[in-house]
Amino acid sequence: MVRQDKSKVRNVKVISSEECVPKHKLLVMDMWFKATKSWRKKFEPRMCVWKLKEEKTHEEYRCIVRDKVEEAKWKGLGVNDHWQQMKGIMMETAQDICGMTKSPCRHKETWWWNEEVAEAVREKKIKYGKW
Repeated sequence: MVRQDKSKVRNVKVISSEECVPKHKLLVMDMWFKATKSWRKKFEPRMCVWKLKEEKTHEEYRCIVRDKVEEAKWKGLGVNDHWQQMKGIMMETAQDICGMTKSPCRHKETWWWNEEVAEAVREKKIKYGKW
């Protein structure tokens, strides 16, 4: 325990019947700590790679990557350099075609929301209005 933590101690007891180690007694104390505020994680833009599921976007991406790979100079590179160059081509092309997210998601995950739930909510609102 550090000197500045002494102010946080609220209650101390020595349990004499419990011997942890010879000539040592068990010490029990209550301490009071303030809850620290959790900070939000700063937004980092992400690539919109889900757009590659669309046929048109996927085909355009494929053609541009193929052209860039053919233009690249691959001779005399090690495996890691080769991989970094290929990764750079793919990431740069994906960023150009798909774009980046602009702001954090404003809604929570709604995997459970479907037409059935929406209809039940609509009915509830109508009945509440009549009541």
